[in-house]
Amino acid sequence: MPVFAANLTMMFNEWAFLDRFDAAADAGFTAVEYLFPYEAPPEAIAERLARNNLQQALFNLPPGDWAAGERGIAALPGRFDALKADVERALDYAAATSVKRLHLMAGIADPDDQDASSSYRRSVTYAAERLAEKGIDLLLEPINGRNMPGYFLSDFGAAERLIAESGLPNLKLQFDIYHRQIIHGDVVMALRRLLSITGHIQIASVPSRNEPDGEELNYPYLFGEIDRLGYGGFIGCEYIPRGHTLDGLGWFKPFARS
Repeated sequence: MPVFAANLTMMFNEWAFLDRFDAAADAGFTAVEYLFPYEAPPEAIAERLARNNLQQALFNLPPGDWAAGERGIAALPGRFDALKADVERALDYAAATSVKRLHLMAGIADPDDQDASSSYRRSVTYAAERLAEKGIDLLLEPINGRNMPGYFLSDFGAAERLIAESGLPNLKLQFDIYHRQIIHGDVVMALRRLLSITGHIQIASVPSRNEPDGEELNYPYLFGEIDRLGYGGFIGCEYIPRGHTLDGLGWFKPFARS
């Protein structure tokens, strides 16, 4: 049976950030994820996880200046020293939360630019090797250009090739089904082919990015296929509730912790 992680950046926004851990556990989740933890002290997050018997599935390394439009700095030339500092900052939170997967955002850059490509590969290699020292996987997520125009990594094939070429055993694919459907489609065949390099799966309806209970994708079938393939990781619920979070959890009832 899939283990679902509530995304506390998008879900349970009716509560303050730290209170979302309590709300997710009360709703039956056994794991959580979010984009960034860095505005809360790591000790406070660790306390909420322990209090609610929650696992930390995933979070992102620092993304640069989000308010200024940065969406990661890994592919930005001249930012390598900042990236190294960001890795250490993320590791502080990883130590507190016992997370075993961190996602590295690539940034807004042209994938055909050689300097950007070289910077990205250098950043990925450094981050993966540093995280390996702590027993943590580094994840790469292709993001569709409709939601994030100009994002450097917007192709699953490019991510697959980089993972293969790197030879780094802890470098994995973050398979967001929502992004896959928008970029390429052919979700089931891609899951079958890429599951061996997949470290995390995320879900949302397409095209609206709401609860996984309708629109283009048949999620009950996909959940069954993911089980059949033997996936043992988390499935992150990275969707925007249509209304109140609790009102949209009908799809989740068969999977909730009692």
